[in-house]
Amino acid sequence: MIAAAAIGVTLIYASILDAKERRVPHKTWRPALAIAIPAAVWVYGLTILADWQAAAGYLVLVAVFCGFFYLFQAVNLFGGADAYALIIITACIPFYPLEPFFGASPLGFFPFSVLTNAVLINIAAPVAILAKNILEGNRAPLPCLLLGFPVDGRSIQNEFGFVMEDIEEGEDGRLVRRFVGFKESLGRIVRGERRLYTKDLRLHPKDYQRELSLYRKAGKVWISYGIPFIIPITAGFLTALFMGDILFVIMKTIAGM
Repeated sequence: MIAAAAIGVTLIYASILDAKERRVPHKTWRPALAIAIPAAVWVYGLTILADWQAAAGYLVLVAVFCGFFYLFQAVNLFGGADAYALIIITACIPFYPLEPFFGASPLGFFPFSVLTNAVLINIAAPVAILAKNILEGNRAPLPCLLLGFPVDGRSIQNEFGFVMEDIEEGEDGRLVRRFVGFKESLGRIVRGERRLYTKDLRLHPKDYQRELSLYRKAGKVWISYGIPFIIPITAGFLTALFMGDILFVIMKTIAGM
């Protein structure tokens, strides 16, 4: 509970930072780590003394999950702050700190519940965005309808998200625009090519004068919704801590248990 309290408070603060500045410095985690690491070492020690085989199993899970989170960050599937948060949660809180309202999952591995809760919570945003686009009559490929919406090109730098369209000007002065599909976007990320974020347009307008001019001419430009994943991670952490594993609860409900 000591580690959970320290990390929980830091997650909330990191979510606020990421929402405002799209950046969470590593030093943000130092106070939490100073508290959580000794508490985690104490818990690991007690677990090894009580049942070294069970402790070894949990240590393997911790190593595998931390390895995957690091790998996802290395290939740009996770942001650095997101991976860092998940690694800290996994390493410092492998067990449920308390019995949640709906009970712990059968696996009993707290970080897995945090991750599944975060993913399920994150899924709710695209559903709401799809409904918004349908109500407003916005037209785009289905993945874009789920993940983004059009904004005014004249003030795009004041929004939050990344640009979902490639816009070029032809020789006749007409704009040629196309949506960047999920497969292409993922390929660019894996190759280490940065997506164009609205934050880049806001912080470095001189470097993107051509793009800003095209966006003004385009009128409306599609961008992704700008919710940092660390916010669902924080929500997943708090719901796993107090409510339990959402996926396990859904499966129990469907099974009529």
